[in-house]
This record gives sequence, structure tokens and C-alpha cells, in this order.
Amino acid sequence: MPALILPTARLGHSFAAALREFQTEGRGGPDDRSLLGNLLRDAGPPDGTDAWIERVLDFEHRLTTDPPRDFVPATTYWWTEADIYLGRINLRHRLNDDLREIGGHIGYDVRPTARRRGHATAMLAAVLPRAAALGITEALVTCDTDNTASRKVIEANGGVLEDERGGKLRYWVPTAT
Repeated sequence: MPALILPTARLGHSFAAALREFQTEGRGGPDDRSLLGNLLRDAGPPDGTDAWIERVLDFEHRLTTDPPRDFVPATTYWWTEADIYLGRINLRHRLNDDLREIGGHIGYDVRPTARRRGHATAMLAAVLPRAAALGITEALVTCDTDNTASRKVIEANGGVLEDERGGKLRYWVPTAT
């Protein structure tokens, strides 16, 4: 049964393999302004070595304790099953002006070889109580207007569409049932 865990060196090789899958899709390039893109640039090529996974874990830890300028404190969880990394979800502890427009409280990625199996829906459902524990009663979750899969994930978790801004759909998702 998949579960949310904090990033761990134990899954370094599986995480590196997933990042290589994302790179094959074009993620991590200079134009990729996503959190995953930032991680790929910060940690370097995903080689699965101990030094590389330590850079990954440091990046993830700093998001909570010392986020980069223009970021807010956030916690990243990995969605895993046994020793297999399936995806990641980032829970931002509050919003800033940029995140209020696009980005929201929660962002997620499922590795390409694990998609279309319900992982994103389950991962979002699993993180909502953690958002509630931070005092977030409704989480803003956004997706591209043409991302039907993500739209379905958000709506399956009770997301209510507020509007569209800059090519992004903005949903409010209750964090407690």
C-alpha cells in the first residue's frame, strides 16, 4: 500500500531513476521553473550516489527550514510503496502573492512509469490532513488548463473551481471532511 514519507536516502536509487524519467520528458532544463526543475539543477545529475542523495535531502530540508528567496516554507513528501519511489507532493505552509495566483498550497508530480494508476489522487488525499494540521482549512491547488488528468485529481478530492488565471485553473480543496 503506497504511503507518504519524508524524503530518505534509503530510496536514493529509485528516486534517481524517477528523475531520469522526468528528464527524458524534458524536465530540469533552464526553462523549467517548477520545484522539480529547481531540485534537478540544485542537486545535479541524478546518479544515485550517496553524495547526490545527500544534496537532494539537503534541498528538501532547506525548503522547510531555510527556503530560497521568494519561496515560502514547505514540506515535501515522497509517495512510495516498499522501496519504490512513485511521486512527490510539496505542501506549502502558507501562500505568498505569486502562489495565490499560480502554484497554490500544493504541487505534485508522479513519475512517468507510475502514472494513470490513481497515485496522484491518493497522494493529494493523503496530504490534505497534513495541510489541515498546519491550519489550512482550504488548500489552493492549481493546474494547467489543458491538464485534464490533474483537473480530475483535484476534483476527485473535492476541489471547487474558483477561476482561471494565466493559463492555470485555480481550485480550493477542503482539507478536512
